[in-house]
Amino acid sequence: MTHHAPLSMTATCPEDLLAMVPVTLGFAPEESVVMLTFGGRAFQARVDLPLCLDEVPDVVASLVGPARRHRVERVVFVLYTDDEVLAGRLARGLRDRCRGEGIAVLETLRAHDGRWFPLLHGDRVVREVGVPYDVSAHPFLVDAVLRGRVTLRSRTELEATLRSDPARVAAVAAALAEGRPAGEWDRDHPPPTPVLLVEGRWVQDTVRRHVVDGSRPTDGEAARLLRAVVLLRLRDAAWQMIRRAEARAHVELWADLVRRCPQELLAGPAALLGWAAWQAGDGALAWCALDRVHEVEPRYGLASHLALLLEHAVPPEEWEADVDWAEGLRASDGSA
Repeated sequence: MTHHAPLSMTATCPEDLLAMVPVTLGFAPEESVVMLTFGGRAFQARVDLPLCLDEVPDVVASLVGPARRHRVERVVFVLYTDDEVLAGRLARGLRDRCRGEGIAVLETLRAHDGRWFPLLHGDRVVREVGVPYDVSAHPFLVDAVLRGRVTLRSRTELEATLRSDPARVAAVAAALAEGRPAGEWDRDHPPPTPVLLVEGRWVQDTVRRHVVDGSRPTDGEAARLLRAVVLLRLRDAAWQMIRRAEARAHVELWADLVRRCPQELLAGPAALLGWAAWQAGDGALAWCALDRVHEVEPRYGLASHLALLLEHAVPPEEWEADVDWAEGLRASDGSA
């Protein structure tokens, strides 16, 4: 689910709708069902096509359920597939479920190989042979570029932006080996409270500086940050700082650290990246970050919580930070 800052786009034809999709998602989808919503608390959603007809009801529920909860009034569906039978079953299922919820379906299209096909109405010949289209130079995409919004060619290309950079990972790993603190500690064996407080303040000071300056940590700083956020307390020191106003800067910081992170330390920074992406309104990137978390820790708590928020299309502005990473530590340390 995606909640981008709105662009002004008015669709008057199917080509306009097909151009809206990559602009709102940030990439051109493949083998997907996309829902554009209007009225109520609008959002956009993309899910993978079901693998078989038996999975159609689950896909329908995953899209229409959030639309109902957010009181959406009107929707458009675009199905990216060459499977006419599956597309027809999905289109009918989505139409019927929306009718039952009082949601108007404005249009349902199937798109494949540069042609679009109307699924619920339209001329018989058009429904059979389709209409060629090319939105690569559409005004919606041009306007998005001028506003600094990147549209990638596929979700795979988006995923690639978070892949590890072997040379940079090696540099951080070397810094980790050189800069180990006196006494080993990990999530199950945290350091003494005074050390936790010092590290937490350092994490927040360092994150704040790079977010404000738009800079990137040195290898030594990256190593210390990545080692710190293994501890949930220190991860929360960074999590506490992510606010909507600065969320995009946090995305850039944590995306850089994810690309530089040794695999065994990946869960914390990838979860923080996902959270920052959600706060920035970039649901697609948030899901890609969660995929990286799941590579190393499928049941990581913060990632599971974020997945629920994304699945239910919860808008970023509904999150009210109530995190105090140092709760209980200052008193036990005698600090104010």
